[in-house]
Amino acid sequence: MIKLDGKDLAQRIKLQLKEETLKLKESLGKVPGLAIILVGDNPASKIYVNSKIKGCSELGFESFAHFLPENTSEERVLELIGELNEDERVNGILVQLPLPKHIDEKKVIDKIALNKDVDGFKPENLGLLMLGDKDSMQPCTPAGIMELLRAYSIELVGKDVVVVGRSNIVGKPMGSLLINEGATVTTCNSKTKDLKAKTSQADMVIMAIGQAKFLTEDMVKEGAIIVDVGINRTEDGLFGDVDYDGVSKKAAYITPVPGGVGPMTVAMLFANTMKAFKKVNNIR
Repeated sequence: MIKLDGKDLAQRIKLQLKEETLKLKESLGKVPGLAIILVGDNPASKIYVNSKIKGCSELGFESFAHFLPENTSEERVLELIGELNEDERVNGILVQLPLPKHIDEKKVIDKIALNKDVDGFKPENLGLLMLGDKDSMQPCTPAGIMELLRAYSIELVGKDVVVVGRSNIVGKPMGSLLINEGATVTTCNSKTKDLKAKTSQADMVIMAIGQAKFLTEDMVKEGAIIVDVGINRTEDGLFGDVDYDGVSKKAAYITPVPGGVGPMTVAMLFANTMKAFKKVNNIR
């Protein structure tokens, strides 16, 4: 069994971005900039946002953090995004989800300029991804998984892949990226009948449902590739959607939690910000 080490690969990607940023600063006198908006006091969101601010400073990126109170109006959030859209120092805009109930997530994502959508959540970017456009902004988690599979030279052509979870930010774009690489993809969800029959036949299973240790050893075949997107905090600790101890006995490759997909998601956010910076400055 080979562990797909996302932590190590993410470090290498970030090191590369740091070197690139230094060169850009010397040649252009400017660096990529990421604006982050957090509305409210969600403790988990605060941790994520602070780690992204810290990541920017480690890479030499500029960060523009906007911490807004829970009762901030939708109008004010949209106004702020409008201002950031116009700010030339800002190459990427990230709105930390979930938002308070009185703010419409769709309106907020729609307001972000297409060339600053570093989360890859806008319908236009998701449409371009489906069409196989390599220049579009891709959602960070699916893009990170693809990078991880490439790093370990895992061939996708002709592979039977089961994606469990159909969210707009992981499951659906993940399916499209895999199809574009020549894989045969089955997307499953909570309504799927006899999930085990599907996962136990799959060459690769990607779990993204948010249920701790859901995928067990008896649900996978010998030599399968297992990618675990889940991060579930329980009384007993942090677990993925995969029962790692059991499934790793049969898997050829498997991502650990933590240290698998999570670090890759963050690395791809910075890679997307660099991509947006290069696009606007016509750098190949």
